[in-house]
Order: sequence, then structure tokens, then C-alpha cells
Amino acid sequence: MRLSIVVPCFNEEAVIELFDEEIRRSLDDLPIDYELCYVDDGSSDDTLEHLRKLAAQHPGTTRYVSFSRNFGKEAGMLAGLREATGDAVVLMDADLQHPPELIERMLELYDRGHDQVIARRTREGDKAVRSAVSRLYYRAVNKWVDVELKDGVGDFRLLSRQAVDALLSLPEYNRFSKGLFSWIGFDTVTFDYENVARGAGETKWRFGALLNYGMDGLISFNNRPLRIAIYLGLALVGVAALYAAWITGVAIVDGIDSPGYVTLIVAIVGLGGLQMVMLGLIGEYIGRIYYETKRRPHFLVKETNAPRATFRAEGYRQAEDER
Repeated sequence: MRLSIVVPCFNEEAVIELFDEEIRRSLDDLPIDYELCYVDDGSSDDTLEHLRKLAAQHPGTTRYVSFSRNFGKEAGMLAGLREATGDAVVLMDADLQHPPELIERMLELYDRGHDQVIARRTREGDKAVRSAVSRLYYRAVNKWVDVELKDGVGDFRLLSRQAVDALLSLPEYNRFSKGLFSWIGFDTVTFDYENVARGAGETKWRFGALLNYGMDGLISFNNRPLRIAIYLGLALVGVAALYAAWITGVAIVDGIDSPGYVTLIVAIVGLGGLQMVMLGLIGEYIGRIYYETKRRPHFLVKETNAPRATFRAEGYRQAEDER
């Protein structure tokens, strides 16, 4: 069996060599052939230089792809999956928060016939506010989206070749991998592991990035927010009709008491704000359509030692067609 480890990297110079040492220690004890597929997502530090060094030290088992700029983790995972040649592929981060020793457990479950083996981290050690917000988000979003998103489940997972090929067959530009993993289905099993601190360096996930990622999850797999806009509009029409009837009745019985200035201002401001929210929501969907129709590549490669990689986006599509 051949196993591919896909590792997206962004400014991981402080931990990348330590990660490589730890992952090799775990993989060398297993009765498998393996390759490490590193993807440098346009790092501004010396991550690429460290990857060159690792590739020179381990030429038979190390492949790397470096982007021309930062395209995001979704593009990094996609590039790694395209370059992986193994019968199974493990996706994991370079910060050692995904323990390499769990790969043995993943392989055991894979041998039992599972196409997706997911390692779900507990939230022990996380800040109470962040944990509460995360749980609330997943509870709310699962009532909206068409696929199930589990709290604590991230990108750390093993995928069979069949599952990898299914992911690569999905052509969309706006990719939300958590949803795509769930959407493709196949036999899936999940096991828990304790939360682990970073090996070195700092997290790249700030509040703004997490908020945008959460919005991607909400919008990528359903159109219910657009439908809610219709229901909300109908509800407001009903409220307006009831209010107009009440005002008319009061005027007939008691006469006109006041011009209703405050009511008018509140109604204008409230409805104006609601309209802006709805326009923004519609604009978000239209913007995604706009990017899809451009058909731009998900990333551009600046440097690589991977024989199947190419510096031209058309080459990637050609390679996929040849497969």
C-alpha cells in the first residue's frame, strides 16, 4: 500500500522541520510506502527554503508545490490532492495539532473498508467563549445547510483513492471542503482525540478569518437565506397591512391624534437596514456565480519538484483529462 500525506503550509518555517521529523518517525514504523506532499501557499517567510531542504534530504519521499502567491488553504488542499499518488491520502496541518501517531489508527479503520476516516478533536483547553460560539454555530448551521457539519471535525482525515477522485471531480471555484467531504458521502467513520497545542509558531486563524469561513459554510451548500428573504418580505407586508388597519381604526374612532413622525422614522430606518442586508445576501450569491463563470484556476504554481505538476493551469486540466 502507498500512502500520501498532504500538508498545506503557510508561514510555517518555525515548525515545518519538526513536523517532518515527527511524521517520518511515525510512518517509518508502519508497513507501508509513503510520500509527503507539501504545498507552500505563498508563504512570506522561509517555508519554501525549508521545503527545498527537506526534498534534497529525502528525494524519494518528499514532493512540494509552491504557489505564486497566497491562494488560501482550500487551494492548498486541492493542489495536494491533485499531486497525491497514494492508494489513500491523509490531509493534515503542519503545526502538529494533528498528531502524526494517529495515522496508524486511521489505517486500521481504512483496512476495515472505510473510505473516510475522520479524526475529531475535543475542545478541551479551548477558551470557553470560543467553544460556546463554535457549538452554537454548528447547531445553527446544520439546520440550514444540505449536508451535516460536525463540531470538532476539521480537515484531518484519511481519504481512499475513490473518495479523492470524487473530490477532484467537483469543478467549483468556491470550495468549502468541510461541506464537500460530507457531500461526497462514502463509508465514513469518526474517532476522537484530545486537543493538542501548536508545535511552534502562531495560528493563522484570526476572528475575521473564522467569521468569513463560517459564512462560506452557511452559503456554500444551500439557498435557504434567499428563500427566507421572500418569507420575511411577506411577513412585513402582513405586518404593514395590520398596522395600517389599526391606524385607520384609531383615526375613525378617536380622530387623528399625532402625525406619527417617530413611527415613520423607525419604519424607514428598520426597513432600509433590512433591505441592505438582503441586498448584501443576494450580492454574495451573485458574486459566487461571477467567480464561477470566470473559470480561473484555483492556484498558480511558482516552483515544484513534483513530476506531474505544471506551471500552467491548463496543464492541470489536461493531466486530469488524461487520467
